[in-house]
This record gives sequence, structure tokens and C-alpha cells, in this order.
Amino acid sequence: MRAPCAADFEASALMWADEQVVRYISGTPSCKPVSWGRLLRYIGHWQAMGFGFWIVEDRETGAFLGEVGFADWKRDMEPSLNGVPEIGWVLARRAHGKGLATEAVAAALRWGDKNLPSASTVCIFDPEHAASIRVAQKNGYAKTGLADFAGKPTLVMARPSRS
Repeated sequence: MRAPCAADFEASALMWADEQVVRYISGTPSCKPVSWGRLLRYIGHWQAMGFGFWIVEDRETGAFLGEVGFADWKRDMEPSLNGVPEIGWVLARRAHGKGLATEAVAAALRWGDKNLPSASTVCIFDPEHAASIRVAQKNGYAKTGLADFAGKPTLVMARPSRS
């Protein structure tokens, strides 16, 4: 995992344009301007908040595999998550089903346990996104309930810091 940079744009945009990748995230593939804005928010999070997302690369080839990290998205949802770091992850389709998400989330959490000021972190999902729910559970997240986000039921999970 490494810091995001402008050179990640094409690979990131390609991943976010994949209908299978975004199926349970937004349900709508992202166009290039939306992907560019997301990448800039990743970079800006580090500057403004002291935490953010990393790029996940193949250890051997350096190929782009996805993104993982923490954010405070200031989501308009109830209950509010503002002020609590929200972990998220997304992997390119070629990286699915190999345990990489579990490994990347675990690495991010090791960093978070040492560096985030919050007593806990949260993650949210489409309640039908079984694969990501399993990744969260393997990394110590427990279901706390359903929220309303963008007019859709959204599963909220939380994990206490282990610092």
C-alpha cells in the first residue's frame, strides 16, 4: 500500500467504471471526472485530516489492485457518522476472491490503531454485499444496525480501536 498520486488516475478510473466492482457500492459506474474527483479527495484527506486512502499494489509487479483507507466523508445520513473515521475498500475485479481485501483492511487497521485519534472506526455497506461484510467481520467489525443513506437501507458496522 502506498500514497495515492495523479498517476493512479487511469487505473482507478478503469476500476470505478466496472459495473461488477461498483454493483454494491453505488450501483452506477463512475465517469472519468467523478473518478478524478475521488482521487483528489483521497489525496486531500491526507492533507486535511491526517488520514486517508492508500493505493493497493501487487507486491511483485506494482500493478494497481485497488484502494483502501479511512475517510470522514461528511455523509448526509442518519445516524450520522461524522467525526468517526470510516474505513472503505474497493478492489479491481482481477483481485477479487483472493483474500487481498482482508489483508489490505488488516494492514490499514494496524496503521489506524496506532495513528487515528478515534476510539472506533466504522464501515457501511449495502446489506446484500456479503463479501465485504465477511471482510469487515474478519477484521473485527460488528453490525450495529441499519442507517438511511441516499434513500437506501445501509448496514453500519463498528470496531473499537486496539491501540
